[in-house]
Amino acid sequence: MKYNVTIGMEVHAELKTASKMFCSCKNSLGQEKEPNIHICPVCTAQPGSLPVPNRKAIEAVQRVGLALGCALRLQSKFDRKNYFYPDIPKGYQISQYDEPFCEKGVMEINGKEFRITRIHLEEDTGKSMHPDGADYTLVDFNRAGVPLMELVTEADFSTSQDVRLFCQKLRQILRYLDVSDADMEKGQMRCEVNISLYPEGAQRLSGTKVEVKNINSFRSVERSIEYEIKRQTEALESGEKLVQETRGWDEMKNETVSQRKKESAHDYRYFPEPDIPPFEFDEVYIEKLRLTLPELPDIKLKRFVGEYGLPEADAVTLIDDRLLAHYFEAVASELAEKVKSQEISVPFERAMKLASNYMLTEVRKYLMESEQDIAQVGITPENYAEFIGIVASDKINSSAAQTVLSEMYKGEDNDPSHIIERLNLAQLSDISELETVISFVLDVNEKSVLDYRAGKQNAFQFLIGQVMKETKGKANPKVVADVLKEKLK
Repeated sequence: MKYNVTIGMEVHAELKTASKMFCSCKNSLGQEKEPNIHICPVCTAQPGSLPVPNRKAIEAVQRVGLALGCALRLQSKFDRKNYFYPDIPKGYQISQYDEPFCEKGVMEINGKEFRITRIHLEEDTGKSMHPDGADYTLVDFNRAGVPLMELVTEADFSTSQDVRLFCQKLRQILRYLDVSDADMEKGQMRCEVNISLYPEGAQRLSGTKVEVKNINSFRSVERSIEYEIKRQTEALESGEKLVQETRGWDEMKNETVSQRKKESAHDYRYFPEPDIPPFEFDEVYIEKLRLTLPELPDIKLKRFVGEYGLPEADAVTLIDDRLLAHYFEAVASELAEKVKSQEISVPFERAMKLASNYMLTEVRKYLMESEQDIAQVGITPENYAEFIGIVASDKINSSAAQTVLSEMYKGEDNDPSHIIERLNLAQLSDISELETVISFVLDVNEKSVLDYRAGKQNAFQFLIGQVMKETKGKANPKVVADVLKEKLK
């Protein structure tokens, strides 16, 4: 029997506000090395303490909702979600149930639409730690109370690839909005997938749903889904009855493992949070929030292709990093001025393609090696645009260009003109100087001259190589070729 796959997503993202969700403690996103230093009576649930909602966190979630085409509720509230774990200090979590801040959005990926059911706001838990060989558990509450956004999708996915692309695009949007760094390795973004299989011809949601929790990389999202599809298919084919449960992904074993029976909403005994009054918003407030949205990745991609004449593949890579895209636009502005003033003689699109090529190869290589982002690098957009102008004008060759960019990245001298002068890298294009060198090369390579005149094109390339050798690589190859052809007539 053939089985079809239905997948829904739940994605949590920690918001990078200055303070926690319901208190004034510093929001360190649980990354402090020393435990329990950003805690207070509220986030550790001391008797008599009361929560005060973080306005910035609420606005952040609503901005995400607007970016994803959600409807923002004009009335909303917080609820108590009751369950006990050592790292939930209150014995319940302040979350949202039936009146989330955002509802009914959509994300488009490669022409497919994936519906977003809701986006709500809650508080993160603390961290439980189990020292090797110990028979006790340690709890760090630095993360307790960190604002946590949860996005829930409809069960619109049927492939692991689409799920991965959805998660990657969501992370990109969160970073563009600057509401979360969404670094999965640091636990700032965590994915959960709900997978069920149903026989072909049966109703889509007739299968038994299995949840795989707390997946911390895009690779693991894809692999956990593939593993679970295989496991469930084999179980159904052997006549085994699947149970609704929560499973975890074991990265070392590349398999899912059963953790507990899957809870339902009634197990959490939701009820309105009595210590936080309900919220009321109006359309004026929502429109003001909408005006704070930046240009989002899909729109920026189309503009980079249309306005700068870039190949779509180049534009996709450039816009993936918000900071790199912003830097590239600053460079574009500088190059436009240089072309307009005729400081650069090549067309604007040619200059932009050169700027893109060096950024996607050399610059990104340096960024990855140093584990920096472009904002931490000392090369200003003005310096980079000047460098591109020099390359476009054939004042240095490609080898020298790499040397110049490397020196600029080191930060000791970011001015490309100074570096070229200091290292004597300027390309030799003076025809009178080149004619002297070329005449010498022709005199000492008579056989190659005869071979060329006999129709052997390889001899011409050899002669160019000899000129480059004599000039220590500084000769302009195009000018050399033109002069050589004239002298070999």
